[in-house]
Amino acid sequence: MTKIFLPVVLTCLLPLGLFAQTNPAAEAAKDYTIAVAWQQHSGEYRALSFQAYNFARFSLLERLKTADRSKPNCVIVDIDETVLDNSPFQGHEIQKGLSYAAKDWADWTAKAAADTVPGALGFLKYAQSQQVETFYITNRDQSDYKATLTNLQRLGFPFADEAHLVVKSGTSDKESRRQKVLEKYNILLLCGDNLSDFSNVFYREGKNTKEEVDKAQKEFGNHFIVLPNPMYGDWEKLLYKGDHLNEIERAKQRREGLKGY
Repeated sequence: MTKIFLPVVLTCLLPLGLFAQTNPAAEAAKDYTIAVAWQQHSGEYRALSFQAYNFARFSLLERLKTADRSKPNCVIVDIDETVLDNSPFQGHEIQKGLSYAAKDWADWTAKAAADTVPGALGFLKYAQSQQVETFYITNRDQSDYKATLTNLQRLGFPFADEAHLVVKSGTSDKESRRQKVLEKYNILLLCGDNLSDFSNVFYREGKNTKEEVDKAQKEFGNHFIVLPNPMYGDWEKLLYKGDHLNEIERAKQRREGLKGY
């Protein structure tokens, strides 16, 4: 009996164990798991978001005292990970073994299902009570416009209308869009999760953003309000050398770039 059944048993087990193969790209995408889990489940993420927007209230009142009275006042906010939480999309991608797929992002934004970043809605309603308008300047595409507006309106965000929602047009550099707003408004605060949400001195290729942050340190908490986002951002691009890297190559360079002792 042993001679008959043992090979059968081994044959059944081999695909489940010894010869099982993993998808290297899917394994590389798992690098982002802890970041997404932290944003979705940690009290610290909520605390940091509340802290940012609580501080924004104090800064707004201070800046109102010296604002140019010849123009109306506004704040500019980014959307993704600044007022809308897209961590379910990031979780979906990891579960599929991906870090990002454009089609999946389009499917996600079309749902208009993102929840609020903690503190964002309360702060922008407070700004409205102080006669301060909100402009939503985002690098979402024109194809995302209608669903994005629906998402903001569904959650009750103030000034969620066509006059105040500005999507990407040609470039992800937001400076020209900010300058357009500045022609008619005092920009009291800018809120974002990415440094290029504040100034294009952080956007330029080859810039050492840590040095630029040091130069502008007095602006943070005063003029620039930064929201936590461990999941993605322009900062990650500085880790990679070479063009058109795949996920496995990026994961390798992330590990090689870590400081150790």
